[in-house]
Amino acid sequence: MDKHNLSLLRSIHISAVLLALAFAFLGYQRANAEGAPTAVAQNAPAQIHALKVTLLSTMLAGSTTGMGEWGFSALIEADGHRILLDTGAHPDTVLQNAHDLKIDLSDVKEVILTHNHWDHVSGLLNLRKEMMKKNPAALSVAYVARGIFYSRPGAEGEDNQMIALKKEYEATGGKFIEHEGPSELFPGAWLTGPVPRKFPEHNWSSTGKVQTPSGLVEDTIPEDQALVLNTPQGLIVITGCGHAGIINILTFAREQFPNEPVEAVVGGLHLFPATDEQLDWTADKMKEFKVANLIGAHCTGIEAVYRIRERLALPRSSAVVGSVGASFVLGEGIHPGPLAK
Repeated sequence: MDKHNLSLLRSIHISAVLLALAFAFLGYQRANAEGAPTAVAQNAPAQIHALKVTLLSTMLAGSTTGMGEWGFSALIEADGHRILLDTGAHPDTVLQNAHDLKIDLSDVKEVILTHNHWDHVSGLLNLRKEMMKKNPAALSVAYVARGIFYSRPGAEGEDNQMIALKKEYEATGGKFIEHEGPSELFPGAWLTGPVPRKFPEHNWSSTGKVQTPSGLVEDTIPEDQALVLNTPQGLIVITGCGHAGIINILTFAREQFPNEPVEAVVGGLHLFPATDEQLDWTADKMKEFKVANLIGAHCTGIEAVYRIRERLALPRSSAVVGSVGASFVLGEGIHPGPLAK
C-alpha cells in the first residue's frame, strides 16, 4: 500500500474515533437533560405527590358534622401512608368526629404527639383501645420528642399526664419512639423533633416549670415538634400548638429543605393572645417563606388568622379558620367547610 493510501486510512480512522466520541458525549448530555440518574438527582430529597390533611379536633365545628373542643388532631394521608397528629382534648372527641366524618382510623398504625399538653394527648389511650379491637396494630407506635416525659411539678402534684399515660399506653402493647432531632418517617415526611429557638417567639404561658437534666426551669415546652411534608409545590408544615414559634419552625424546616417555598401551614400557632405588633412581625416573616395557604386551627385565634391573611395579601380561600372536617388537599387547596368559608 502506498504512502498516500496509508495516510488516507489513518485520517479515516481518526475521524471515526472522534465522531464516536462526539456521539457518546451528545448522548450523555441528552440523557442527563432527560433526567438520567446523576449524583445530584440520587441525593435529592424524596417528595410526596398525593396528600390530604383532615382536621379531626379543633374549636370550630364548621358544619353539622363533628364536635368542636379546645384541642387538636389531624389525619395525614400521604402517598398511601396514614398517620395521626395529636389526639384531641377529650377521650372521645376524635373517635366520634372520625365516625361522623366516615373516616376509619383502624388502619392507622402511627401517631405523632407534638407535645405533652392534655388538649393534644387525651384521646390517645381511648383511640388505641377502640381501634385495636379491629386491628391490634392500630395506633401502636407514637412518635414523641425529647422532653415530653419530663416532670412538670405543680401545686397539686404532677402536671404532666404523659408520665402516667406512658405506662398505660405501653400496657396495651403500644410503643413510644423518642426523637432528639429531625427524622424522616417515610419518604418525603419529616418530623422536626425539638425545634431550635432562633427567634424570641414567646408562645407559651410562662407559668409552668419543668424538671430537666439541667434542673428546674421555666417550661418553654422544649419538646414541641412539627411535621414537614416535602411536595413538588413546596413544604406543608403541620403544627399542634406551635409553641416553638411558627417562624422558628419554618426556619428549621428550611435548613432541611433549602429554598423551598411553603405551600401550606396547617394547625395551631398559639397566637390568640398575641399583640398586633407580634402578629405583624409573624406575618412579615411568613411572607419571606412564601406561605401560600393557611389553616389556622386550635390556638391560632380567629383575629390572628384574619390579620395574617390581610398582611400576606392572601385571598379568602387561601387563609381560613380551621374547623372539624376541614382539609387541605395537594393540588386543590383548602376545603374549609361551610361555616369557615
